[in-house]
Amino acid sequence: MGENEEFTEYLQDCKGAYVLSNVAEVVERILTFVPTKSLLRIASVCRLWRNCARRVLRTHQQLTWVSACGQYKTEAHVLCSILAEEVEKVFLLPKTVLALVDYEGFTGRAYSHRYNKAKKNRHSPNTVDELNLLFPKGCDIVGITTPGVVLTPSGSCSSRPQEYQEGEAGFAIMLPSIEGVHVKSFHFCKKSISPTALKEAGLVDNPELRVVLIFVYEAYKTGGSQFLSQILEPLAKSKALIAGGLVESVFSPPRQCCSQGAFGVVGLALSGPKVQGASVLLNQEVSDPKAAEATIRRLKAAKVPERNTLGFMFACVGRGQNYYHNQANVEAEAFHKVFPNTPLFGLFGNGEIGCDRIVKDDYTLCDTDSLQHEYTTVMTLVHLG
Repeated sequence: MGENEEFTEYLQDCKGAYVLSNVAEVVERILTFVPTKSLLRIASVCRLWRNCARRVLRTHQQLTWVSACGQYKTEAHVLCSILAEEVEKVFLLPKTVLALVDYEGFTGRAYSHRYNKAKKNRHSPNTVDELNLLFPKGCDIVGITTPGVVLTPSGSCSSRPQEYQEGEAGFAIMLPSIEGVHVKSFHFCKKSISPTALKEAGLVDNPELRVVLIFVYEAYKTGGSQFLSQILEPLAKSKALIAGGLVESVFSPPRQCCSQGAFGVVGLALSGPKVQGASVLLNQEVSDPKAAEATIRRLKAAKVPERNTLGFMFACVGRGQNYYHNQANVEAEAFHKVFPNTPLFGLFGNGEIGCDRIVKDDYTLCDTDSLQHEYTTVMTLVHLG
């Protein structure tokens, strides 16, 4: 290389260094291609980069998710293992996380005969702590175990959702701070529930409340039915969309007052002018693919925007493949046919919560006030601005 070429290369290096140290527009544009965890580390380089990183973070309002299925090479649940890798690649700063995994895989019950070590380690305090460490301090994590899982594979909103009534599966939906959307988690047991607690959680006397995702555990215990009515009765009177199900257990947030095995409820209250929701009930008479698709197609009437919208499916364990004469993935496939660009998540549980309802702008349309069901599926759309 000649002297002129060396000088030219040196000059170009100097120009690049100058631009990266002084031209905010260029730095900010480059940082839009950097995952959030790396972005937070880059922000410590200098004041310009810190300011640019902050502005880029404010634009990251697109929700995302990580999903997983099948056994993994480690003893941890497949979702926990894959989350540790995939969370490094996301382009948002999670403020709220909804994580849902299959009960047997997470507790290790499916491995009790051959993998005793896995049984002891999978649902231990260490596992939960490791999950919490993956996300920023102060991030609200709602973690649930259920008999079955419905998920959309990671990567694309248009991926085909899958129903997993057996085998290891799970997902984690990550919600950033979104303008016009307020997400608040709640967790009550028989000792902590009260009118004051419901109000503080934003579940009553909240004119901005639009959607409540609710999950009740250990509801079959003595007093569980009365407890469930205690929380659903005021919610049924609200103008919000209520959807969820009866699940096996909760691993996050931890119990604060009740002992292990006591019944309780966790969930997310979504408030704000930019939140919209719609749900339909697939009742016991819906038992073939055409009827399922026709019922789900009624959600189109809500005209919910596709961007930043999630689908939720809360189905009875008695439905699924056996309910549809050994046809697998019927309801998830029907949803995908009607909403090909909306990811679908959910569970197979021990009871369903919801009804036909549309919550949009300043009005609510509701066909029934009955929120508790059996052998049904509640199919829901939730738009977050």
